Amino acid sequence: MDINWQEIKDFLNYPIIGQKGEEGFHLDTWMVILAVIGIVLTSIFLNFVKRFFTRKMDIADKRKFDSIFKFFNYVVYIIVIVIVLSTNGVNLTALFTASAVLFVGLGFALQDLFKDIIAGVTILIDKSVLVNDVIEMNGKVGRVFEIKLRSTRIITRDDKILVIPNHLFLTETVYNYTQNHPKTREVVEVGVAYGSDTKLVERVLLDCANKSKAILNSPEPFVMFNNFGDSSLDFGVYFFVEDSFTDPRIKSDLRFAIDRAFRENNITIPFPQRDVHFYDTRN
Repeated sequence: MDINWQEIKDFLNYPIIGQKGEEGFHLDTWMVILAVIGIVLTSIFLNFVKRFFTRKMDIADKRKFDSIFKFFNYVVYIIVIVIVLSTNGVNLTALFTASAVLFVGLGFALQDLFKDIIAGVTILIDKSVLVNDVIEMNGKVGRVFEIKLRSTRIITRDDKILVIPNHLFLTETVYNYTQNHPKTREVVEVGVAYGSDTKLVERVLLDCANKSKAILNSPEPFVMFNNFGDSSLDFGVYFFVEDSFTDPRIKSDLRFAIDRAFRENNITIPFPQRDVHFYDTRN
């Protein structure tokens, strides 16, 4: 079987965009093939680099590295395509000049995307938010389970997924409950009637906190007499927990225990009261 080299040559030199010798941008079949080969070889090389650097990383570090490396991949692919085409006679200057208005429009349209990507890289580098951190933003509390270049995903206490654009981490106030360590201090506040034995109240509150298996013994729970309220003496029992993500349930169990203990010790939780005075203004 004879190979028709002329047909192969004609196929490789077939102009996809523009004509050879004309001013402006032109693209032939062989240029596209070279670009595809360059992308394939670059992809193989980048996969090798990725495996080399992540071979000893744990799962959390691998996820962070993957997020940054994806952005790096896009940049490398663009550079490879530009180098391959420009070194093979493609006039990219004409293409960029003709597309300048389009690029400006895309820049305005994608500025939020770029902000999210830059913020995502910043988060991954400075480690202000990590996977498994418990954070609060705009009144929503959740555990971080995935950090990507564009967005961060958290699972809320209602078992719902909340997708947060990364640029919000740079513009909004974020409470990171577990940045320093997993232990967090919580409080349950309660009011008792005026005339109650305050030392008895303190002992009962401490006893309820110490009996809870979810509350840590070290640091020890403590009680504070917070205020003389309008209708009650206001106390707070302060304690530490290991998992702040589940603290609403811990607080609920503690409130049940306090209510039961108060009933057993004849300690009254008052309701708001107001004295109404009537004056005879007829005289």
